[in-house]
Amino acid sequence: MGYLPRLKEEYKSRVIDALKEEFSYTNVMQVPKLERIVVSRGVGSAVADKKLLEYAVEELTNITGQKAVATVSKKDVANFKLRKGVPIGAKVTLRGERMYEFLDRLITSALPRVRDFNGIKATGFDGRGNYSLGVTEQIIFPEINIDRIKKIDGLNITFVTSADTDKEAKSLLTELGLPFKKN
Repeated sequence: MGYLPRLKEEYKSRVIDALKEEFSYTNVMQVPKLERIVVSRGVGSAVADKKLLEYAVEELTNITGQKAVATVSKKDVANFKLRKGVPIGAKVTLRGERMYEFLDRLITSALPRVRDFNGIKATGFDGRGNYSLGVTEQIIFPEINIDRIKKIDGLNITFVTSADTDKEAKSLLTELGLPFKKN
């Protein structure tokens, strides 16, 4: 058998049993799982300077290990000098083994590098079992070379789960190792 990421192995061996016990699921298929992780970044100043978008795509590609794509605006906004269809951001959707590898790197090496880190807020749930997390500086990722960055920017990380409720999703993400703040 091929390579199996550490967190995927842990999910199969420990997390499924823990969640079955906590929520008294009768079937393994009822246990929520992590479906995908979306890492995105808005580059509002890309309207004036197209190079900034290329840097954002390159940085997201380095961080996630998968090619990022540019996202385009959906409508015209005169106040921002924005036209429909103009590239304005970048995103990567991770699934499968790359998703678990990214999550492992996020938990073990990136989040501990945040200054004054006490855990992530538990307020980022959307009511449908998905969690969004904002990172203020991309330099927390070890893949980013600080000497080569043009501008310190933030990025958004969204965890899409198959959970029906926020409580189930929080339990899943906690079992996988996301360090939520204690109330």
